[in-house]
Amino acid sequence: MPHTFQSGDYSISLGDLRSTFKAWLHTRDYSQLYIITDENTHRACLPVFREKTELPDWVKVAKIPAGEHFKSLDTCQAIWQQMLDTQLDRKALVVNLGGGVIGDMGGFCAATWKRGVDFIQIPTTLLAMTDAAIGGKLGIDFQGVKNTIGVFKNPAAVFADPDFLKTLPEREWRSGFAEVIKHALIGDPELWQRLQSEAVTGSHHLTDKWYDILRASIAVKVRVVQEDPLEKGLRAILNFGHTIGHAVESCFLETDNPITHGEAVAVGMVCESWIGNLGKLEEVIAVIKSHFPHRPVPESAFPGIWNLMHQDKKNVAGKVRMTLPGAEPFSMRILEPDRQVVEQSLLFYNESSS
Repeated sequence: MPHTFQSGDYSISLGDLRSTFKAWLHTRDYSQLYIITDENTHRACLPVFREKTELPDWVKVAKIPAGEHFKSLDTCQAIWQQMLDTQLDRKALVVNLGGGVIGDMGGFCAATWKRGVDFIQIPTTLLAMTDAAIGGKLGIDFQGVKNTIGVFKNPAAVFADPDFLKTLPEREWRSGFAEVIKHALIGDPELWQRLQSEAVTGSHHLTDKWYDILRASIAVKVRVVQEDPLEKGLRAILNFGHTIGHAVESCFLETDNPITHGEAVAVGMVCESWIGNLGKLEEVIAVIKSHFPHRPVPESAFPGIWNLMHQDKKNVAGKVRMTLPGAEPFSMRILEPDRQVVEQSLLFYNESSS
């Protein structure tokens, strides 16, 4: 059965699109539908979406290159150009069909097109379903720094259909699982116990257990966003693992073997747990080692990682800031580590996770 969460003025529906999206759309009066996909979701997910929603063939579909490299102003210009060519008006609905990149960038393009048109998120990855599609954070990378340009703008709705997870390569499933781990640590002790005690198989094995994990993880994100929609306080807790993780991800982005977002966040959670002397440090290491292959961070990359951390949006007065879970669920601590401590944490990660 579908499950619906309410976050402010929009809903997040977990369940089959046949019974969630179709019913919602019938209550709306949009002039046009404009679907944004990337090369991967155009091939693997658009046919599923069309079959489940029975949308007519005249619905316009944009296809952009896949990957974090293309989360840029250049790609936005290409999307806006297609919107112009399609004569997309202010009563249109933009449908973002994809993972975190499509959701962030497609939402940003919709929020800025003719001062804003409605958009919905239809996440197709575990990362997007549990995290990126929820909360109204939209944006793009700039000059190699993640999510530097963007806005807060809520979608008209979010529709998470677990069937899309069957299309994921195993590495992309793992990438999203890092956010599930993060949500368990910051707000759901029961989920954290499950992740430690149960073998969680990949997304190709969708079971009732998987549905429960999805629902629990989404519930954590929804609660935090409801309490702090514009990241003035508690919402910063969702950045656990991301201060170092984003810098590691950006540093690897220009190499021959980029690291995924989730793999980078996994590195960040180990490092930041060590810096903050988190009581669950050994548990964090054990869970991450059981799901993520070890990717050592070369010491030659440490200076670049530190420099990238100085561009983090949470910083204040030039000081690097990071957030860690507090002693109680939905509580947090803020730390301001120096360069030496950050580099020591990366060395610790290299040694402890090998």
